[in-house]
Amino acid sequence: MLFRSPVNGRRWINPSQPQTLYGATMLCYIDGAFGLLYGIGAFLLMAIAIGLLVGGFCIANEIRWGYWAAVAAAVAQVALLLLFYGLGVLRFPVILNFMFDGLLVALLVHPMSRDYQRLWFH
Repeated sequence: MLFRSPVNGRRWINPSQPQTLYGATMLCYIDGAFGLLYGIGAFLLMAIAIGLLVGGFCIANEIRWGYWAAVAAAVAQVALLLLFYGLGVLRFPVILNFMFDGLLVALLVHPMSRDYQRLWFH
């Protein structure tokens, strides 16, 4: 299959998961990549970016602790935005980050995602 690694059989994305987890996996990768690019030098931003990347990979491979790492990193990212910008988060350039980060949290904690990970993740 196109999404499986030929070396160890691990997946980068898992199209058989519910659309909420599939979308969350893609957003984890995108958000984590941009976090690595723009968070260079800031330990907390790098830790969140790495948490998102690892969490996305673990969600694709149905590993429970990785799901919770992604949730924690996504919530921390939203909390940092609110802490740093306050109500300024609702102004133009920052609101785009806030919307995508909020969407990631919503996709991860959606009942469909939580039920799937509770039943199928190991």
